[in-house]
Amino acid sequence: MASALSRRQFLVAIGAAGAASVIPTTRLAATEPPPLYPPVDLSYFDRPLASAPFEVHFGYAAITWDGNDDQAIKDVSEAGFRGIQLRSPILKQYGDRPKELRELLEKYKLEMVALSSGDVKAEPAMISDQIQLHTRNARFVHEVGGRYLQLTGPPRPKGRQLVADDYKAAGRALTEIAKRSVDLGVPVGYHNHMNTLSEGPDELDWVLEAADTRYLKLELDIAHYKQGGGDPAKAVRKYRDLLLFLHIKDVESTPPAEGRDAKHSYRFLELGRGAVDIPAVFAALKEVNFSGWAVVELDKVPDPGKTAKECALISRRYIEQKLGLKV
Repeated sequence: MASALSRRQFLVAIGAAGAASVIPTTRLAATEPPPLYPPVDLSYFDRPLASAPFEVHFGYAAITWDGNDDQAIKDVSEAGFRGIQLRSPILKQYGDRPKELRELLEKYKLEMVALSSGDVKAEPAMISDQIQLHTRNARFVHEVGGRYLQLTGPPRPKGRQLVADDYKAAGRALTEIAKRSVDLGVPVGYHNHMNTLSEGPDELDWVLEAADTRYLKLELDIAHYKQGGGDPAKAVRKYRDLLLFLHIKDVESTPPAEGRDAKHSYRFLELGRGAVDIPAVFAALKEVNFSGWAVVELDKVPDPGKTAKECALISRRYIEQKLGLKV
């Protein structure tokens, strides 16, 4: 679904409200919870992410195991990956026992790369609850010894076109959450995603321009970016100073399902099986001296008869045999 906004219209609308990264205190004062910690100097985050010699560490996302996280941890480790990304439902099992999860990850020699914290809802009435929810998740990441918090959304509105106010609200909400997460020592990556405000390349720009990127960084998903109409290798170069970590997977278009257009009819695949030019992405990462994590993600097993672990091994072989990189 295309946005009714042109890039120029968006920038004009954002500019009319002043700097996009400034949160109007009168609007949020009634809904903000009290600060969790004393104010700290965050001027360090005025600088872009520092470059370093090219080096990629590979993790794998537990989403493919559909909630069986203990099995995912075991399988991801046995598949040879060094890190894992978990999802917020894991708090139901380990939320009051983060030390146990930390010890389990240490047993399997895995680093918790990130926690998928879920969609951010930007409606004014929901801001306070959203801040508390995602700050709780960031605290859990900190207690487990993880690195990053992932934020997605907001979802695209139903029954109407997007307007500039949607992006201003998203920018405010994402920034307020990111500030609190950074205060806990957990950087935040914004995940571009189909069916959200950041579905297309221009739309991702609008989300980031509406937020304060001293606090909110980018977690680039190369398959979502491709399906949304963008070139992921160009995105790596464009966002080199904001790139916190990546999701890597492949994607192919499928015949449109009932009620869906071609753009929104697709399925995700193991690396090397779809339309993403993955070698070009890694060439761009090398060009910009990216040093950090790339998490292989596969929302579900794409083909009958395979297991989640088998899918992980397919992607590992691609990384090592086609890209010439060590998992």
